[in-house]
Amino acid sequence: MSKRKREDDGPNAEFCNILNELAEYERNVNRQIHKYTAYRKAAAVLAKHPTKLTSGKEARKLPGIGDKIAKKLDEYIETGKLGKLEKIRGDESNSAICALMKVSGIGPVAAKKFIDNGIKNIEDLKKAKDQLNHHQRIGLEHFEDFQRRIPRSEMVLHQEFLMAEIAKLDEKYTAEICGSFRRGKESSGDIDMLVSHPAFTSETKDKNKGIHLNQIVEHLKKLEYITDTLSQGELKFMGVCRLNRDEGSSNQVYRRLDIRLIPADQFYCGILYFTGSDEFNRQMRQHALEKGFTLNEYNIRLVGSTGYAGEPLPVSSERDVFDIIDMEYRPPNERDL
Repeated sequence: MSKRKREDDGPNAEFCNILNELAEYERNVNRQIHKYTAYRKAAAVLAKHPTKLTSGKEARKLPGIGDKIAKKLDEYIETGKLGKLEKIRGDESNSAICALMKVSGIGPVAAKKFIDNGIKNIEDLKKAKDQLNHHQRIGLEHFEDFQRRIPRSEMVLHQEFLMAEIAKLDEKYTAEICGSFRRGKESSGDIDMLVSHPAFTSETKDKNKGIHLNQIVEHLKKLEYITDTLSQGELKFMGVCRLNRDEGSSNQVYRRLDIRLIPADQFYCGILYFTGSDEFNRQMRQHALEKGFTLNEYNIRLVGSTGYAGEPLPVSSERDVFDIIDMEYRPPNERDL
């Protein structure tokens, strides 16, 4: 999935941006994942709040916003700035890490290593290509394109193309583009597709696992839709794609593409998980636990009196999962918490 996240424009978009910036700092520099999660959760809550906040006290009444975040919002509302954020923005090391991490394939550890070697921005990277691995070189080559959001209209073209071509290989394939696109958002950071075939299940022997994914990838390469491979295993492909002119793409932008092969008996738990949002997934997993089940991207299982989970329960649709845990069904476009 893409590292690029943003909240929709709304009355509290400014507060969301601040919280997301704090979140990225805690994850990338301090490596404080719990703080990152707290800021992200608060930003997601504010993104859905219908009116603009006027105080931290008002924010404190919302789920997921504690005293510390409320105080930061108060400081920003009263002064127009946030001391901690001003300090972060003035930290050259943090700025450099954030700049380098915009390149696909560069995470916090790699960014810190580059900085230690005197590489602090994109221009420095271009002068030190010999220090980059394959993924990072491709990420740098398509840096400008990967920073551009994909409009929904273009996502629809990718979806139509991929569905048609995969069906040509075998009509038994089931495929779905997940993430923000499936939740109905107007733009996406990348293309994240799940694919399943009835001949591939969780019981399939190891030597046959990668047959279907390889078939799809090779076909898309021959069509010159896939232009670069970042990595490919038995179950996941990461790469670069581009629509041809006859598919209606006017700007010929290169896009990040992930394709995951999911066992047929795990497909609907997988599509539920990879559709998101992160907060919706968290709430649904918590609800499942309260009802005596454990739910993840692979399956849903009943937790017995001993505390151990039993065998995976049969699931033939997303709705089945909601029914099992006695939760009201929510279509994808209502899961953007």
